[in-house]
Amino acid sequence: MTLGEAQSSRIWCQVRAFHNLQQAPTFMISSLYAAEQGSGSKTIVLLHGFGGSHNVWRDVIASLAPSACTLAYDLPGHGLSFDFAGAGPAKVAARAVLADLAARKVKRIHLVGHSMGGAVATLMALAEPEKVASLTLLAPGGFGPEINGPLLRRYAAARSPSEILACLAAMSGPLARPFDHIADMLCEMRKRPGQSEKLVEIAAAMTRDDRQGVIPRELLDRLAIPVMVVWGSDDAVLPFTQADDLPARFHVHHVLEAGHMLIEEAPDLIASIVRRNMNRRARPVRAKLAAAAS
Repeated sequence: MTLGEAQSSRIWCQVRAFHNLQQAPTFMISSLYAAEQGSGSKTIVLLHGFGGSHNVWRDVIASLAPSACTLAYDLPGHGLSFDFAGAGPAKVAARAVLADLAARKVKRIHLVGHSMGGAVATLMALAEPEKVASLTLLAPGGFGPEINGPLLRRYAAARSPSEILACLAAMSGPLARPFDHIADMLCEMRKRPGQSEKLVEIAAAMTRDDRQGVIPRELLDRLAIPVMVVWGSDDAVLPFTQADDLPARFHVHHVLEAGHMLIEEAPDLIASIVRRNMNRRARPVRAKLAAAAS
């Protein structure tokens, strides 16, 4: 087995395990935090990337919340969800968020995920497609084996505002402004006992051998919901070429001279793209794919 096949197999095992766990008893979700804003009839679920928190969505939510209810989660092992048991794997986060949504009696969502949160969002949509009305993925994890492991591990270990700012700059495009308020917020988060060590642990597992696990394309082919994939042309973490050869139903939006930090670099554009994808209609899976999946 090649390295790429091993990495793909790792993600595929997570997907199969995730489906098997759907029949497990409901587990504790009291340690999973979500910030809720807005009161619209539609619910938008926002999942941040590795090392972030619900606070990174602040400027995006400002454009979305007046006309929709937003739920911005702290993923397991991050921020106010630091104590969530088993934090780290994408399947754990996906299962946790779905369980929390069930506890809230939320039946239908528009799902948005960035980077690691994009991988989590994709697993959620594959597990419960009937719950997801649209899927917007911002430089999602799991779409190709390449990953900038050294940069992510340096980001995980960064503690001071200057160290965090340097990492954010390396992950951003050439036109990005300094993210001082984001760096301060992330610095405060990492002051909590055990948080930095947990991020280092997650980063090491996520970037093992400087490769990431890959969600098989045949699984993506099963998604009939509106899917929008957004990628910066100057992404130094996950190359934008990972958006190549996606299913024809997927819409791809390349953001010129933007890096990996799309939420912070272009919040108004991201909010606009989310709204546009929410208004798209699902397209049925081709007959031969539907037959293959049955």
